[in-house]
Amino acid sequence: MLRALAVDDERPSLEELLYLLNADPRIGSAEGAGDATEALRRINRALESGPDGPEAIDVVFLDIQMPGLDGLDLARLLTGFAQPPLVVFVTAHEDFAVQAFDLKAVDYVLKPVRKERLAEAVRRAVELGGAAPRIPVHEPDPDHIAVELGGVTRFVAVDDITHVEAQGDYARLHTDKGSHLVRIPVSTLEDRWRSRGFVRIHRRHLVALHHIGELRLDAGTVSVLVGGEELQVSRRHTRELRDLLMRRS
Repeated sequence: MLRALAVDDERPSLEELLYLLNADPRIGSAEGAGDATEALRRINRALESGPDGPEAIDVVFLDIQMPGLDGLDLARLLTGFAQPPLVVFVTAHEDFAVQAFDLKAVDYVLKPVRKERLAEAVRRAVELGGAAPRIPVHEPDPDHIAVELGGVTRFVAVDDITHVEAQGDYARLHTDKGSHLVRIPVSTLEDRWRSRGFVRIHRRHLVALHHIGELRLDAGTVSVLVGGEELQVSRRHTRELRDLLMRRS
């Protein structure tokens, strides 16, 4: 049973989050804080109490944009503690996901919060907290990948993805219609999609061979045109890419 602290400066959002948390049977207790400073004081008491003490907190559900000390600031402070609680960011803003994951966040939930999506975040926190056996997660469809946009889960066809860009332990999937950020390292996608014609051309980029329009050589520098973007090919990957393109042609 997790002991949770929810932090949000908007009272209606905080009350809704607490309602959803208290409705989850894996949450033993949930309390709220109206700003990061109040939350920090509460977390300090929890750490002084110890992991088995009456004031202990296992996981913090944390808004990002708050007056004064914001959620990212608080999360950075927590990284300096010896045994900090887990952090789940709950925010209306998609743009901070990379920073959140760099701060070792368990999950990144977009507002408006859906019960099912919050339940997934709780599941991840339970797993990392060691309170339940690990539940394997399987990709529901090898031809599609699930992405979240505005709190709604959509499925993007793998064949529509032109290239993948590494952003920390996240990956940004590029298609002709836009891009999507997913919480999967590029190295994982490289292994998963190698048989589908994806190849690493740089430490930052994985490209779909069938979406490469041109291979360019300029003063010893190799690049490819993919989905309207020109991407540099690193020297260590140049020979492999040329061989693959020659075999495809």
